[in-house]
Amino acid sequence: MRAYTCGLDAAADVIGGKWKPRILWALHHGPMRFGELRREISGVTEKMLIQQLRELESRDIVHREVFHQVPPKVEYSLTELGRSLNEALIPLDTWGSEHLTELEASRVR
Repeated sequence: MRAYTCGLDAAADVIGGKWKPRILWALHHGPMRFGELRREISGVTEKMLIQQLRELESRDIVHREVFHQVPPKVEYSLTELGRSLNEALIPLDTWGSEHLTELEASRVR
């Protein structure tokens, strides 16, 4: 395992990929069940969502709470570390929103 070269390298390692930032964003307002997350994040497959949630859980970004009841219930929420990471994503969301038209136009080229 290589050492991180800077803070951005470390953060990118944690949120790398298409789905992790969207999972974090979906959990921004509070805990969600798996099905709710799947509906909130359009295009993600069940397999990919499970994989990404497990990776975020292993990095202490997401907490998985199992409620022992019938039927079984599982909720996902952000840890303190996950909430602080989500705060760091807010400026990125703002930037993307401000430049959405330009970014969509350049993507089509």
